[in-house]
Amino acid sequence: MIRVPSIPIPASFRSLRSGSLADHYNSQIPTRLYCLRQESRKTMLGCRRFLTSFCNIRNGSGKLLPFLSLSQHRLNSTLIEDPKLHDFLDYLEQLKNYERIGVPKDAGTDSDDGFDLGRMRRLLQRLGNPHSRFKAVHVAGTKGKGSTAAFLSNILREEGYLVGCYTSPHLLTIRERISLGRSGGPVSVELLRNLFYHIKGSLDLSIEMEGGALTHFEVFTALVFALFSQQGIDVAVIEAGLGGARDATNVLCSTGLAASVITSIGEEHLSALGGSLESIAMAKSGIIKPGRPVVIGGPLQPHIEHIIRSKASSLNSPVLSACDAGVKSITRFFGREEETPYQCCEIHINIKEDIPLFLDLPDVKLRMLGKHQLQNAVTATCAALCLRNEGWRISDVSIQAGLEKTFLPGRGQYLTKKEAETLGLSGVSIVVDGAHTEASAKGLIEIIKMENPDGPLALVVSMASDKDHMAFAMQLLTGRMPNVVVLTETSIAGGRFRTVSASNLKDVWFRAATNLGISVLDLGTINQWKTDGFPDVFSGQMNNNHSQVLLIALPNALVGDSLQIADELLRYRTGQKPHLIAVTGSLHIASSVLLAVSQN
Repeated sequence: MIRVPSIPIPASFRSLRSGSLADHYNSQIPTRLYCLRQESRKTMLGCRRFLTSFCNIRNGSGKLLPFLSLSQHRLNSTLIEDPKLHDFLDYLEQLKNYERIGVPKDAGTDSDDGFDLGRMRRLLQRLGNPHSRFKAVHVAGTKGKGSTAAFLSNILREEGYLVGCYTSPHLLTIRERISLGRSGGPVSVELLRNLFYHIKGSLDLSIEMEGGALTHFEVFTALVFALFSQQGIDVAVIEAGLGGARDATNVLCSTGLAASVITSIGEEHLSALGGSLESIAMAKSGIIKPGRPVVIGGPLQPHIEHIIRSKASSLNSPVLSACDAGVKSITRFFGREEETPYQCCEIHINIKEDIPLFLDLPDVKLRMLGKHQLQNAVTATCAALCLRNEGWRISDVSIQAGLEKTFLPGRGQYLTKKEAETLGLSGVSIVVDGAHTEASAKGLIEIIKMENPDGPLALVVSMASDKDHMAFAMQLLTGRMPNVVVLTETSIAGGRFRTVSASNLKDVWFRAATNLGISVLDLGTINQWKTDGFPDVFSGQMNNNHSQVLLIALPNALVGDSLQIADELLRYRTGQKPHLIAVTGSLHIASSVLLAVSQN
């Protein structure tokens, strides 16, 4: 193992060393942003223009020297929303946002420490109980719930139902959390804004009556239910935010619930959900309602599935498993239509016990890639068949069309050549995936192997502080060893409270590689850099051992710069061979990439 100390700042950057005005201003923006937004939108825009010009310092050749990172991303992500929604977004900003600050211990458990569903029910009562006016499918699970909800929503839309789908988090705009109608697009600005103004009086009263305890997620969820009621949807597909039992979405009663779906059980949000896999299973099984069918995605450990089945049995709820012996699914091959990748799959369902179901789809082209997405598609299909068994009109044709239509950005998404070029990269494949657990890292490896089984590979990684960084790193290092790993930082829900530092993340990857016996060259932590001739800074430290994994931490890098540096290091190490860069670690870094593409 060779470990190199942090690289000193190049001479051309001495004026920008730690403690300079730029560093000071950069550190202050996150805490000041809300005050700026409240004080004056015009002032904030002026501040952004000033900061952008201030930080776009150029070198002697006129090349831009990137400096401002998280701060500028936060301003950009704020400004991407339509100005007509500013009042609504400012209103939400005043509420406690656990996506940004992290969820308290045991908050998702069905205990005295859990979230108070009583205040959610009181809020909905003041809005006229809108959640009682439509049928719903409730989807919970550690992984796969958003994709499963999207698959099922599109199946129902293909059949002609007016569908409302509610998921979280979003990538570019909060409107993505609500897809509405038969098109499946994000809710319109006008609908969202008008409804907010219409119910604002009731929201104000509720917030006051609850002593300010209502959260960002609770208020937004109540607004979603009011919107679905107002639009007269036929069915809602509702993704739980955290756990299930004490989640704000878990106010749906058995009379309005068409089915519950539990996609998977894994060790994520352990502290918030009781500290064990068993307590997580108990929390998620809290969405099961008396007499209503339950679909289990899986595969689950036998004792975990037993917990869910026991809860269902106690409520006389029939259970259907997407991992039943009568369910068969395989990926036949990976292909492309123009620049759109797909996996061609077979899905065969012949369940004779529990809820008898039959379906035969020999040729399904899924745009959602990987075995985990095929399993999500199978889970959604089982849910659709379960609804059909309950009397819903859903044809085999609609099931296949809905599965094939489904695509979610930031989940195994390959950028087009044009999109890569907007980031200053050519001749390179880029995949963006929000994987952030050991299981989802395994899914990403499968996607990488589909496109690039043994070619040069770089990873650009940013993660939240409450994830299992070691397990994530070890899975990626063992599944498909990269040549270069760039560790960086990205804001989460507009803040840095939950962002793990790039240098700490690099240390985790160094230890993971050491534990696995993988040779690593640690290039240190770079706070400022120049993109012109960047690898030359390290030429004296690199040797001819190309089997070594290069590690570097870039805490102040814009995501586009991180990608360019990964590309340069990869070319420097492996030559001009076709190569792949995978951006991963959270949906927030995926959002940063897609935001950079859209702005360019």
